[in-house]
Amino acid sequence: DDDDDPTCLDWTLHILSLPWKLLFAVVPPTRCCGGWLTFYIALLFIGLLTALIGDLASLMGAAMGLEDSVTAITFVALGTSLPDTFASKTAAVGDPSADAAIGNVTGSNAVNVFLGLGLPWVVASFYWDSGAGDEKKWLEKYCGTSPSAVDTPLSACPNIGFAVPAGDLGISVGVFIGCATVCVGVICLRRKLHGAELGGPMFMRHLSAGIFVSLWFIYVGVSVYLVYK
Repeated sequence: DDDDDPTCLDWTLHILSLPWKLLFAVVPPTRCCGGWLTFYIALLFIGLLTALIGDLASLMGAAMGLEDSVTAITFVALGTSLPDTFASKTAAVGDPSADAAIGNVTGSNAVNVFLGLGLPWVVASFYWDSGAGDEKKWLEKYCGTSPSAVDTPLSACPNIGFAVPAGDLGISVGVFIGCATVCVGVICLRRKLHGAELGGPMFMRHLSAGIFVSLWFIYVGVSVYLVYK
């Protein structure tokens, strides 16, 4: 209720979010240019903040001596994905169906995979193909200091064009696919048993939430274990 006095938690969240509220207060209202100006400026702000949070998370992981792949699936992933989490929570509470909440998650990850990986890859391909890059640096970074002596599929690196080793990423992707399969299975089971992907009896709400949170911990735990074992 808007008439209730704010709680200590309300004040804490307000103070923590105040700088961001002030920053986004400069975004023009939707009545300007049919709302497109609002959309593009808000998107720019979100992109800049996400880049900042991602860099800070990477620096934290480096300072703690973590492997790059571990930092990526923990601090960087949390820093860049929490806005999506809050957006899905808002959609789940405010919409009559679960479509917006689940669609936000799947759509966001589709953008991350297809655009977030695809566009940088295309730009890098054009950059190296144009001859602007230092070939010696490329060979040292991605093919070893003696490319002909590297005992990997990249030993023929100069002849295969643009390629970047995946490192330990394949491990976390494999674990993620397994956890995602379980997650989709739970959602389908809820639809069959309770007629809804979200909500339902209190026990099922807590059970589903516990399963989904556990899947994240399992994903991180197994990935980290496989990287460091």
